[in-house]
Amino acid sequence: MAERPDRARLERALEDALLRERSSRRRFLGRGASAAFLASGLASVLSACGIEGTASISPEELAREARAVRHPKERIGDWTFSNWPLYMDKSVIKDFDRRHGGRCRYVEEINDNNEFFGKVRRQLESGRPIGRDIVVLTDYMSAKWVRAGYASPIDKRNVPNARNLVENLRSIPYDEDRSYTLPFQSGAVGLGYNVKETGRELRSLKEFFNPEWKGRVTMLSEAYDSAGAVLMMQGKYPTTAKLDDVLDAIERIGEQRSKGQFRKFTGNDYTTDLAKGNVAVSLVYSGDMVQLQSDNPDVRFVYAEEGSMLFTDNLMEPAHVEHPYAAEAMMDFLYEPEVAAKLCAYINYLSPVDGIREILERSDPEIAANELIFPPDEVRSKLHPYPSLTVAEEQAMYAEMSAVTGA
Repeated sequence: MAERPDRARLERALEDALLRERSSRRRFLGRGASAAFLASGLASVLSACGIEGTASISPEELAREARAVRHPKERIGDWTFSNWPLYMDKSVIKDFDRRHGGRCRYVEEINDNNEFFGKVRRQLESGRPIGRDIVVLTDYMSAKWVRAGYASPIDKRNVPNARNLVENLRSIPYDEDRSYTLPFQSGAVGLGYNVKETGRELRSLKEFFNPEWKGRVTMLSEAYDSAGAVLMMQGKYPTTAKLDDVLDAIERIGEQRSKGQFRKFTGNDYTTDLAKGNVAVSLVYSGDMVQLQSDNPDVRFVYAEEGSMLFTDNLMEPAHVEHPYAAEAMMDFLYEPEVAAKLCAYINYLSPVDGIREILERSDPEIAANELIFPPDEVRSKLHPYPSLTVAEEQAMYAEMSAVTGA
């Protein structure tokens, strides 16, 4: 039976209300590991699973497994796709089922990368299936799964549409050939400001340390984001930064804090202060700013001239995946430009699929013109993924950041 239009509108209105009223993937919930979580024992948990420190699977072995992978086509039955809340147009799932048969059990159960890992780590550790065929994990956690042998290689013969992957995401240090991961969606960290308070347009990350804004600046408590911004400010490439570089960047943040430069360090709660003019300049997430700008035209977002940090949530098949062909058929489906355009229009993220802007120019020109969703090519070339730190290095980074923020 076809879904009644009034019911569909009601469900969409409910989801829209949830997007405005609570943390969600649009607000990058759980995107980075918290300092408190790491301090309370993440390192020991991951160490017990063989994730801490150097890779437990060598790059050569990972490459051999990727070359050898064979996932034959088969009839699709029931299978499971685990994702974050409010991160999917559910009609896409229904369209996939209609085309391929079977039933995708779509589960919104990933609220935090580390929390989810804790839920499935015993199965992974013991070499058992975890009952999910696709999981969506953020770069830093994806790297740990790949290096620990907790991800299955993708049989790219089943994903011909992977050729539509945008140029700047075709390689990542922990998975150079994208043999184990395919980007699902990305978000950027950039310069937010209230032009009514600054009195001028801003372009540089150096504004965060500009004494003109003393006491009216917020930075993110997430170390990857704030340290990455300072690294770019220093002219360094953050993706390949070493721990010493990251710690030095955090030290520079601490020096500015001691001078009274910052009003506070925030999660996503900078939005109210920025909109009200309580602060002039904030380090912000692009996903937040889509809604914030529509509500307040004084609020601006720019991809800073030095560059912006980029995080990506990745489609992955866990080790010992039970329905690999179904998972890869879905990956291929999500990389069809028409499907990717539909998903982009729904969740307003940076899509990894090339060619969808032209589609949206016809169907939703306002979204197609939004540079928060479609950065120009010169901006995309300066979107930098996170560095690949070991858990021990992460722990040192977060301890240093906690000392600076007082968390």
